[in-house]
Amino acid sequence: MKVLISNAGSTSLKFKLFDMANETALCDARVERVGSPDSAIFTYINLQTGAKKRLEGLAVPGYTDGIDLFLRELTGENGVVGDIGEVEAVGFKTVIAQKFLGDHELTEEVMDDLARGARIAPAHNLPYIEAIRVFQRLLPSARMVGAFETDFHKTVPLERQIYSVPYEWYEKYGVRRYGYHGASHGYVAERVAALTEGRARRVISCHLGGSGSLCAIFDGKSVDSTCGFSLQSGLPHSSRAGDIDPYIFPFLLGEGLDAGEITRGITKNGGLLGVSGVSGDMRDLEAAIAQGNERARLAVEMYLHAIVSGAGALHAVLGGLDALVFTGGIGENSAMVRARVCQALAHLGLEMDASKNTGGQERRISRDGSPVEVWVIPANEEINVARRVVALLGQR
Repeated sequence: MKVLISNAGSTSLKFKLFDMANETALCDARVERVGSPDSAIFTYINLQTGAKKRLEGLAVPGYTDGIDLFLRELTGENGVVGDIGEVEAVGFKTVIAQKFLGDHELTEEVMDDLARGARIAPAHNLPYIEAIRVFQRLLPSARMVGAFETDFHKTVPLERQIYSVPYEWYEKYGVRRYGYHGASHGYVAERVAALTEGRARRVISCHLGGSGSLCAIFDGKSVDSTCGFSLQSGLPHSSRAGDIDPYIFPFLLGEGLDAGEITRGITKNGGLLGVSGVSGDMRDLEAAIAQGNERARLAVEMYLHAIVSGAGALHAVLGGLDALVFTGGIGENSAMVRARVCQALAHLGLEMDASKNTGGQERRISRDGSPVEVWVIPANEEINVARRVVALLGQR
């Protein structure tokens, strides 16, 4: 069975095609700057032959154009299928539909709830809705599956999901902590179990990237997470504020800001970008710190404190710790972040081996004999989603 995984962003599209008979990745592609009239970039790699193609200066005004560009390449000179009909299913790392927390074929009922969920995750749900509709038109014979990011956290006990608000809000409106980044944390749970041969029962997964969260995992299942009702919560993100006192909103309304200004401040102009005034990208911030930029330093220190305090809370929930895992763009590539977090959590039994704290490949970076193992596990959300697609459709 060939399964295509598509990741839709506000200005980007990513694709990975798998032959699930042996879980082989056949090709990897992305379209950047979707919506651009003349500066989009298309990259395609045939993973069987190693052939690469990169086109720049393209006109890709919308998702239809970007997806069509990829599908034509899929059957072209460097293609990996003879006929587009060989793609039997398309899987999406969908974010939230409150009534559908697991893996579901994307019926109109699910799509309607995905649209309703756009009020919670507009930056994520709206691009996915558009991309799904395009795939439904261009690949009418393929089955569309949503592997919802909230699924991995359905094992969290209710007392850790509920907010201290009127209970009717939970019953009537679904106001609760959903948890996110489930494909990443779920992959980490599977991989760390294999890497440690089951030794690591109590795990904290640190998905650190443009968006981030920590997850407490016990025996392969999520038992708590730093993310809450929306992806605006938890750790500071690249440009989203993360956890803030909710009364800041009505206070700023009283100071003369309108709801739109405040919402933009906490969703687009907050987080690392908002505090640093430089960038939401950790690479830019580390470079700025090296040049003596104090606001960049302040933003990073704030970020590190949030990770350390979040990990401390999850350690308490787990009642101990066997492994700490770094994943996501920052987790995989920032040696500084890993070193600082491990240094701050050394009292929990983490003993980092500085000589191993380089590069981004999968590896253990703790010393031999460290009471708590520390791992870098590059996120492979696509295979997690592909496996879930196969599991769902195999039931039919």
